[in-house]
Amino acid sequence: MPNVIRIAAALLIDPQGRTLLVRKRGTQAFMQPGGKIDAGETPVQALVRELHEELGLRIDPAQAIPLGQFSAPAANEPGFEVQAQLFRVDCAGQVVPAAEIEEVVWLAADQLPALQLAPLTRDLILPLYRQALSVPR
Repeated sequence: MPNVIRIAAALLIDPQGRTLLVRKRGTQAFMQPGGKIDAGETPVQALVRELHEELGLRIDPAQAIPLGQFSAPAANEPGFEVQAQLFRVDCAGQVVPAAEIEEVVWLAADQLPALQLAPLTRDLILPLYRQALSVPR
């Protein structure tokens, strides 16, 4: 069994349909906003807390739509696997990088980012996002 890091992550979508990626200070890879689930926290509680700490966003837990659980090798911890509870959050609020977030980028579904991406983001979440937004509503 690999060492597992349990996180809650947001597929954050703005009114233009773009999604937000963040890069933590001292790291190279861009990933979904979110973070580790503390003991006694539900994934949604962790997500609400992390989005506030990292981006200054206040979201209503009811806004977070569960998309399922995804696992991939951790971007910044060799030998670890991240297990992410992913939530879609539609957000029109202003995003302000805070805490350990050094850089944020908004990415459109048809953009291929020339960025280093975390495995979870690159292999699982961005394909899901592109698929979701290319499907007619």
